[in-house]
Amino acid sequence: MITIGTGEATAPQRRDARRNRQLLVEAAHEVFTEQGLQAPLDLIARRAGVGNATLYRHFPTRAALVDAVFRDQLSATSEAGERARSAVDAWTGLNNYLRAVFDALAADRGTNDLMTTHVEGIEALDAVHTHNRETIELLLERGRQEETVRADATTEDVLFALAALGRAVPALTAATTPDAWHRPLALLLDGLRPAPAPLPGPALTTAQLGEVLRELGPHRAPAPGLNDA
Repeated sequence: MITIGTGEATAPQRRDARRNRQLLVEAAHEVFTEQGLQAPLDLIARRAGVGNATLYRHFPTRAALVDAVFRDQLSATSEAGERARSAVDAWTGLNNYLRAVFDALAADRGTNDLMTTHVEGIEALDAVHTHNRETIELLLERGRQEETVRADATTEDVLFALAALGRAVPALTAATTPDAWHRPLALLLDGLRPAPAPLPGPALTTAQLGEVLRELGPHRAPAPGLNDA
């Protein structure tokens, strides 16, 4: 006689798997916030209270884990970009958008790594980088038409300046106050206003900007451990 299984035995296993996945995501967010995206994966597993095998079963690559941890944050950045695009004028939209971005950059080192460097294999990140570029490009073009943005500032100029300044935010806020980034961002924004003196040298190309971001690389973890991709 053949007995058809009811599935009751698998239900606790599924619950345990979901619980372990959530524990790993929460632990990874804590560790990435503290140490950046290159934090040891074995440290994340230990903090979640599971073994390395369990971590790799749920997240076979570092990119998969990063995507799970930061997808909501990345979506919020794109939503801020959409609000900026519909602002009453380009300058207001640009100001509000960049302040929202820097709020995220100052929140933790993991988000900072994601937004200021080139990290391969994270679908949500690729989407937000594309959206970010389009938002900056649209606002600059609209600002030039409204004569509130200097005519010679390119999208690559702005993206590079934002990456360079954003990269310094963790050190700046750690050494001073959490809102210390407001001052340098205000100076950066002021430099985008119409000015009679042309910018020196040629502007970065899109390819050059990508290479610069790759060279920056993510923040390195302060402690040794498992750093597999």
